[in-house]
Amino acid sequence: MGEYEEQAACAFKPIRENPIILDFTGCKYLGVVHQILKEKFGLPDYYGENWDALWDCLRYLFDEEQKVEIRGYGTMPKDLQQECLKMLNIFDDVHKDTPNVTFTVVS
Repeated sequence: MGEYEEQAACAFKPIRENPIILDFTGCKYLGVVHQILKEKFGLPDYYGENWDALWDCLRYLFDEEQKVEIRGYGTMPKDLQQECLKMLNIFDDVHKDTPNVTFTVVS
C-alpha cells in the first residue's frame, strides 16, 4: 500500500446523508452494530469497534447541523439492547457537547 492509500485508509469518509439512518433492525451481534456505525458515520479504518473508540470518533465529527435516526433498536435481542444503552449514552453526550447534532430513537 502506497503512502496515499495509507492516508486515505486513516481518514474519515464524508457523510452524505442528513438524516443519518442507523437501522439496527434484526441486528443480533455487537460487531454488526459497530459495522453499521462505522459505515454510516464514515469512521476510519482504524475505528476500534468499542464504545471508547466511538466516543473518540464522534465527539469532534460534526461541524454542521446533523440529524441521526435510530431505527430497529427494539428488534434487537434484549441483551444487545442492554449493551447498546452505552451507545445511546454516547449519543446523549455528543449532543450535549455538540447541540447541532440530534439523535432520535424512532423504533
